Formats: sequence, C-alpha cells, structure tokens
Amino acid sequence: MRFQVPQYIDVEDKIFGPLTVKQFVYIVGSAGIVFVLYSFLPLVLAVLLAAPIVALGAALAFYKVNDRPFIEVLEAAFHYAGRKRLYVWKKQDRKIKKRDEGGEEDLGLFVPRLSDSKLKDLSWSLDIQESLDINNKQDDGNIN
Repeated sequence: MRFQVPQYIDVEDKIFGPLTVKQFVYIVGSAGIVFVLYSFLPLVLAVLLAAPIVALGAALAFYKVNDRPFIEVLEAAFHYAGRKRLYVWKKQDRKIKKRDEGGEEDLGLFVPRLSDSKLKDLSWSLDIQESLDINNKQDDGNIN
C-alpha cells in the first residue's frame, strides 16, 4: 500500500497575494493603528508615532533573525528581561606564577577551581530556586 507523504510542511501558504495570513495581519494591523493615529492626532505627532509602528509591523511581517521570525526573537527577549538572573562568576586579577629552577614565569590570569563542597552548595541552591519557581507557577495557576 502506498501513502502520500506531505512535503514542505514548514512553508506557510500564500493567501493574500505574496503574503501569508500572519504577514497580512501584521501589515493591516499596523496600517490600522497608523490610520487611527492620523485621524485623531496632529500630522506631525501622528508621523512621529507612526514611524516606529510601521517599522515594527514590517519587521514582524518580513524580518528574520537566524531564520527565525522576528516575533519569536521578541518573545525570547521579553522572557529574558522578565526572569531573575543569578550571577555567579566573579573576575579576579590574580596571576599564576610557575617556579622554574630559581625563576618565575607569568602564565596569565588565575582560574579558581570549585571545590566539591562549593559545587554541591551551588547545585543545591539552584535546585531550590528552580523548585520555588515551579511551586510559585503551580500556586498561581490554582488561584481563581
């Protein structure tokens, strides 16, 4: 028995001329916002506010970063900006010196090592923070 396997499933259909549905919605939405601004505001102010809106609409519709749509890049940026960050690394300007038959040679910056207990402490604190975040998300979902 032969089956037909769909091909090119990652390519969106062009519904409105050369535009996909998403591209059409982004363009029409930004044009609608610009029209409302033009209708209710003085021309100079409307043009100043409309320029970034048109740029955002065009970027959402056509611009890709590393073959990913711009909306996904914006989403990742908002998630990154909204999360808590833990900074662990601290730069220290100590030098390693190698003792060589009566002389010393500078080998560059000192790279500290994590001892077993410090590594366990760090791992434990990260696990606790992750479990607290998961519990907070579950608690937020249960509140009506």
